[in-house]
Amino acid sequence: MMDKLFDVVDALTIPGTSFGEAFIQRGLARFCLMDDGKFEEVSSTITEGSGIRLVVGDRTYFTHSSGTDLSSVALSLAEGKRRARLSGGKPLPKGERPLLHLPVMNEEAPFDRIQNLDRVVRKLSSTIKQATFAWSSSVGEVAIAGSANPLCRRSDFSTRFSVNIVVEADGSLFSGRAAKAFSLPQDEFLKTVDLEDVAREAFRRALLLSQAKPCPASAMPVVLAGKAGGTMVHEACGHSLEADIVLKDHSSFRDSLGKRIASSLVTLVDDPTLFGLYGSYPFDDEGTPSRRTALIKEGVLVSFLTDLLTSKEGSFPVTGNGRRTSYRHPPIPRMSNTFIMKGEESADEILAGVEKGLLVLKMGGGEVNPTSGDFVFHVTEGYLIEKGKRSYPVRNAILTGNGPEVLRDIDAVGDDLHYESGVCGKSGQHVPVTDGQPTIRIRRLVVGGSEA
Repeated sequence: MMDKLFDVVDALTIPGTSFGEAFIQRGLARFCLMDDGKFEEVSSTITEGSGIRLVVGDRTYFTHSSGTDLSSVALSLAEGKRRARLSGGKPLPKGERPLLHLPVMNEEAPFDRIQNLDRVVRKLSSTIKQATFAWSSSVGEVAIAGSANPLCRRSDFSTRFSVNIVVEADGSLFSGRAAKAFSLPQDEFLKTVDLEDVAREAFRRALLLSQAKPCPASAMPVVLAGKAGGTMVHEACGHSLEADIVLKDHSSFRDSLGKRIASSLVTLVDDPTLFGLYGSYPFDDEGTPSRRTALIKEGVLVSFLTDLLTSKEGSFPVTGNGRRTSYRHPPIPRMSNTFIMKGEESADEILAGVEKGLLVLKMGGGEVNPTSGDFVFHVTEGYLIEKGKRSYPVRNAILTGNGPEVLRDIDAVGDDLHYESGVCGKSGQHVPVTDGQPTIRIRRLVVGGSEA
């Protein structure tokens, strides 16, 4: 089978191209959703196909087909050459056998565990009105054949479990959510994650929200706990450090390479080499080996995240961040596992330095303008800080600010680095990522509140 992949490499060496690439993928995914004690959805999905990319000067031509045999790859390649008005190159031999094996997933979703967990959760409190459990797992095989990188193959694993609990208090409904996800096979995930702990955390958040008071509105110091998971860093500055955003002149950091953009306490890295994290991979979707990339070093912007095209266009180093959702999509620069490196202060010491402010333990959704850096984020778990101590829980808190300003206003970085998994969307593509941070303190941020 490997010799046939080498045939693909030879066929992609075409006169007139900067480089050519074939991304071949076969995968199996399973999903189940339980709501109110019943499995509302159980599904299995097979992903199978190949994408061809040809780069001619500054033009890119991308085609894809649903087959993984040589004949299907040849059809996509012929269409790509037609669009690019190319001829020549070594023809592909005919072949109907898939170039990759379809991965096997021996284990079913843990239906019995989830059903039992639903019964356990119902006994926690009579205030619980709804419990929803979602389970997804996938296995995949990928081969990347091209003229820019050596031929490489990769096995992909992904497992994710989430719980949403709704409680009723004083005639109002409050929801809490918790999730865990790793780049691990299902059996390894179940050894690593206690599903009941995830469910109890979702219930705790829902119950806490029902007891919370309205958040006061004003400008104040904000402490983001490690458990806040780096969402603000990912959204408020991470995307602005992806090279395609920079080259389109849509980044607030477009002219800042080599300049100080953050507090000297801040070192931000992207590292897909960390085993098991949701955004990890041995090489990216262009075949570039993964590596740790320092983006901000002691406050100075030292690098952007690149794929092969943006590296060439911007004369930036190749960082191995070319990622794609599937064979149907071309690769673009994406974050993987992105986090602020830990500092030296304890979380308690950081909290003690705040007379009155907001402590954030969990971030929700929000909006960011990557060009200006302006953002709005919702807080799903927050507490008022009074005289250096955590006080009562608050709800409906909203953080409003500017990414570059926040980076400069970080005046404390803790020693308690924490990771949170998620799915990141960009240009219609979604990829698994991990965000991380220790406890950090922002000198001043506008906090919006509500009496609702």
